[in-house]
Amino acid sequence: MNLTVKESVLHSVIAFDIGGSQSRIALFEQGQLIWRNQAPTPSQLGPDAMVETIVKLYRPFAQKSLPVGVAITGQLTQGCVTGHNVDVMPGWQSYPLQAVLTERLQQPVQIYNDARAAAWGEYQFGTGAQCSEFLFLTVSTGIGAGLVLNGRLHIAANGFDAEIGEMLLADGVTLENYASGTALGHLAQRNGFDSAKHLCDAADAGDVKANELYQSGIAEVAKKLTDLAVMLGIQRAAVGGSVGLRSGYLERLRSEMQRYPAMYQFELVPAALGADAGLFGVAALASAE
Repeated sequence: MNLTVKESVLHSVIAFDIGGSQSRIALFEQGQLIWRNQAPTPSQLGPDAMVETIVKLYRPFAQKSLPVGVAITGQLTQGCVTGHNVDVMPGWQSYPLQAVLTERLQQPVQIYNDARAAAWGEYQFGTGAQCSEFLFLTVSTGIGAGLVLNGRLHIAANGFDAEIGEMLLADGVTLENYASGTALGHLAQRNGFDSAKHLCDAADAGDVKANELYQSGIAEVAKKLTDLAVMLGIQRAAVGGSVGLRSGYLERLRSEMQRYPAMYQFELVPAALGADAGLFGVAALASAE
């Protein structure tokens, strides 16, 4: 899909943003988010449980006829979703989510990768103004990204566009399995901390060991961003997600990026739309269908 800012307008539309911990629904009318609700994401229970959560959230609109857009993590090909990180999406293997939801909701449903939707939302309504090469990076339960190149949302045919979380590190581990919120949680427990939050809180409080552990993942994220700087000419990146928006994360990431020569650097800013970037993006995308 080749959308530009001028072509995309928010109409009356229902948007879902399915995250690793929360599934959210929003109603947009006349370009405004006017209603929302959410429920815990049953991420460990497989796709059927996810569908039931979406159906329950949709019930207030069962008698309406509005376009529906769903943003969800994973590789998307022809309306099917595959989750390559079993810690985040166990049981998702070419699951026909678009077809299943179209039948269950009795409405046409469009499916988008959540990071790509958030990139489009930030580009149009947030931090992407006057920026032709723009990146959205989300660090949360997993790690994802979306790209706007030459003013157009990048959508690859194989569903793997901007999958920064699946990029490999030197030891063959993916970036997501090393530096995401889920990975931080595993790292915390292996090193005597109760949770990822406990580790990050300790790092912010000056605990040297906790800070080294926390910073190690951020350093690997920075390395991958430097690759994108010289490969794609990225001008600005908005950082979102529950971990990425945490106080102190962006400052640490900027510090790591500044270790590299100027040609590997670009502007890093917090996502202006916060956790709503995906909702705004998927609403704009579904409106344009």
